Amino acid sequence: MEFCYKTAKVWQIVGYGLLILKIVIPIILIVLGVIDFGKAAISSDEKMIKNASVTFLKRVIAGVAIFFIPTIIDVAFKFIGGFTSDMQADYLNCISCLTSPNGDCDTSYDEGIFK
Repeated sequence: MEFCYKTAKVWQIVGYGLLILKIVIPIILIVLGVIDFGKAAISSDEKMIKNASVTFLKRVIAGVAIFFIPTIIDVAFKFIGGFTSDMQADYLNCISCLTSPNGDCDTSYDEGIFK
């Protein structure tokens, strides 16, 4: 089975998407948090400050969840790819494409297809 080697470009694109999300989401969280707390502070309303803090906490939880997506995917692939050495190597390529798309991702299998 060479599923991950055959689809390495797709996994690599998803890996780049996750990398971008890991950078953009904290920036968005900070900007939205500053805006929400700024509005609440200007209004001097205790209820708005409490609502802004609850909303900010929910956003932080969602942002932290983004960082655990590769770990969840890694655990899922370990259950699937832990049977034979061929499957293990294939799964390791998927994980490397997801977690380090510009590093150890082996896309040589489909170079002839996409050129």
